[in-house]
Amino acid sequence: MIKNEPDFRTEAVLSIAQKMSVAARTAPKAKGFDFLEIAVLDGDDIKKISGKMLEIGERENNQTFIRDSKNILSSQAVVIIGTRKKTVGLRYCGLCGFKNCAENEKNNGICVFNPGDLGIAVGSAVSVAAAHHIDNRVMYTIGMASIEMKLIGEDVKIAYGIPLSVSGKNPFFDR
Repeated sequence: MIKNEPDFRTEAVLSIAQKMSVAARTAPKAKGFDFLEIAVLDGDDIKKISGKMLEIGERENNQTFIRDSKNILSSQAVVIIGTRKKTVGLRYCGLCGFKNCAENEKNNGICVFNPGDLGIAVGSAVSVAAAHHIDNRVMYTIGMASIEMKLIGEDVKIAYGIPLSVSGKNPFFDR
């Protein structure tokens, strides 16, 4: 039986999205604490988050959200990676601007290791997409919409989205 590439394109992209999720999960994390939440969206879920991005763009008069909301509709999948806001329990650090983790928690700060670990995880994920020649782009706009929608948990405070596409031209550049 002959299978033409368009017939299995979405299935292939979803398979890579799953591999990206695993790469993000296994990325190194401060003190081995894993505060990540990861999800893969496709089909109608991409349309829903696109709608939320458009809503934010109109509400905030922000053209980036509006542009990206239309842009992700070319995706076969979107990987969302976010982090919960938790400290790692260090007695001496201060990188967050507070004396230690206890002071950070008391003042509702953000531990520097949360976005650091998130960045490493996102880098690991996009390296998988790149290794499989899947067009992608890291978008904070998807992350902001996912936070508002509570897609990956109530306590996720920082997130990024990575739309994935297979087409003749990368839809996420030269927009």
